[in-house]
Amino acid sequence: VQLQASGGGLVQAGGSLRLSCAAPGSGRTFRSSVMGWFRQAPGKEREWVAAITSGGTTDYSRSVQDRFTISRDARDNAENILYLEMTSLKPEDTAVYYCAAATEYRRIVYSHRLYNYWGQGTQVTVSS
Repeated sequence: VQLQASGGGLVQAGGSLRLSCAAPGSGRTFRSSVMGWFRQAPGKEREWVAAITSGGTTDYSRSVQDRFTISRDARDNAENILYLEMTSLKPEDTAVYYCAAATEYRRIVYSHRLYNYWGQGTQVTVSS
C-alpha cells in the first residue's frame, strides 16, 4: 500500500497550487483514517500543515490558516483520495510536501510519528 503525492512545482508569490495524493488500488484502506499534509523545508524539521478526518473535520496550522484548504474523496473508484488547495503562496511555503495517513486514529493527530503511511513527497517552490 502506497501513497503518491503530486502537483508540486514552481510558482510566484501570491500564486496557487493544488496538491493531490493517490492510493492506487488501496483507497479503501484509508477510508476511515485521519489524513494529513506535512512539509519539510531544507534544514528544518517536518511540519504538520493540515489534516482531515473521515467525517470531514479539518484543522490547519496557524501559518496556512485561511490560505490552504484540505479535502478528501472517499469514493471507491477515486483516483486521488486527498487534496491540498494552496492559495496566496509565500516564499516561506517552499518545502517538500508529504501526504500521510494515520490509520489507527479517527480524530485529528498532529505528530508525524502517529502517521503510518506516507507519500514520497512533492516539491513546492515559491519565488519572491
